[in-house]
Amino acid sequence: MSAAARVVLACALVALAGCDRISGSRTPFKSVDVTGAPMGGELRLTDHNGKARTLADFRGKVVIVNFGYTQCPDVCPTTLADLSSAVKKLGPDAGRVQVLFVTVDPRRDTRELLGRYVPAFDPRFLGLRGDAEATARVTKEFRVYAAEREGKTPESYTVEHSAQTFAFDPQGRLRLVIAYGAPPDDIAADLRLLLNS
Repeated sequence: MSAAARVVLACALVALAGCDRISGSRTPFKSVDVTGAPMGGELRLTDHNGKARTLADFRGKVVIVNFGYTQCPDVCPTTLADLSSAVKKLGPDAGRVQVLFVTVDPRRDTRELLGRYVPAFDPRFLGLRGDAEATARVTKEFRVYAAEREGKTPESYTVEHSAQTFAFDPQGRLRLVIAYGAPPDDIAADLRLLLNS
């Protein structure tokens, strides 16, 4: 991630951190409480099985939305592994959580590739993709930064992108922004709180 992207992300997280103090009391969450923030309301993409999906399809579950791409060298696989570990810590409640991995590289991340990559972390996880226009729409809605950077060949480009993860409660409301590198134990604790909200 470039220095400019890190500055934008840091400023956004600092601004969002103020949301957990609106009621005058500290949030019980370990992640940043963004309840009521005007973002993340729309997500219309196709999953790696070819089924059209929206957030409403998962009403009744805690939904985790993460943005990345399959050729990401470090941030994306680390985040998916941490999410997998956190969900497994929930035991029987793991079935009440749905993780969605949204590609920011639809040109290379085909449905078939997402279908191999995403479930390798957990068979319940779904990879989502759209065309360039749908991807731009959803990244704008979630305030996610994503930009291609040239590689040595036209196909070896990288995609700089925001590394935060979003958590929705079972009623479909955006509640948390989970920072990259959050420990799986902390993520699991937040998921338990959302499941009981």
